[in-house]
Amino acid sequence: MTAAIDLKAYLATRLALIDGALDKSLAVAAGVPCQLLEGMRYSVFAGGKRIRPVLMMAACEAVGGAPERVLPAACALELIHTYSLIHDDLPAMDDDDFRRGRPTNHRVYGEAGAILAGDALLTEAFFLLSGAETFPGTSAETILQVIQIIAQAAGAQGMVGGQVVDMASEGQQIDLATLESIHNRKTGALILAALQTGVLLGGGNQQALTAVLDYGRAAGLAFQVADDILDVVGDQALLGKDVGSDQARGKVTYPSLLGLEGARLRAQELMEEAMAALQPLGAAAGPLREIARYIVDRSY
Repeated sequence: MTAAIDLKAYLATRLALIDGALDKSLAVAAGVPCQLLEGMRYSVFAGGKRIRPVLMMAACEAVGGAPERVLPAACALELIHTYSLIHDDLPAMDDDDFRRGRPTNHRVYGEAGAILAGDALLTEAFFLLSGAETFPGTSAETILQVIQIIAQAAGAQGMVGGQVVDMASEGQQIDLATLESIHNRKTGALILAALQTGVLLGGGNQQALTAVLDYGRAAGLAFQVADDILDVVGDQALLGKDVGSDQARGKVTYPSLLGLEGARLRAQELMEEAMAALQPLGAAAGPLREIARYIVDRSY
């Protein structure tokens, strides 16, 4: 048996670290147009849950590292995630009006402004990752490996490729294997990159890396199943975004394939898989376990 942690307190301390570092990374700088910076900060500080950077910190801690060690990479991943949300919300893609309870970026800054804010956030992420003094005491080889892991997860083989297949599948009949393949790339790739980066920067061994990646594959899918369920039964005021949008766009989801109860059972199965994968890490993986529970049980 492992002692339960206070997830609320854990998240509060980690979010304070992440938001403080993000604030510094997106400070006023010479040569950066004020409106561009405003648009970047508008979406970054719109109240996100910071799941990916928190997972990176928790993975680092699970192998004995300090959470501060991964802060630059955690911030970079959040910038990439935020850019993807800005672009996903555009009229050419999901055409959403609200994100995290506020008008989407393009509704405030225009389509061109939103595209450029997203472009700037993506580029800034790799500026953060590649700084000469970003990860003191970490070998150049490991830093390069981290940059490659995150770039691959964010690009054509990962998140962007998953979005392309997801859009192409709208209005089409696809099976569960195809749906999970889409989400392994669109959602799961950045989650796996967060966990892998946490273990590498924390100095973990191959056994720890295998355990954490097995956890991440299950937890990443569970996150998407929960999102699909919330799109059907969630409270729009709590979610801060439109509900029912998946059905309106003709998207195949876990509830549409498995039924609502079947989707809930699938989320539970995935959570149990994630928990089992962490057994070799013992009590140090407590935060990762609680995050998996939160992913499945969350109401927003």
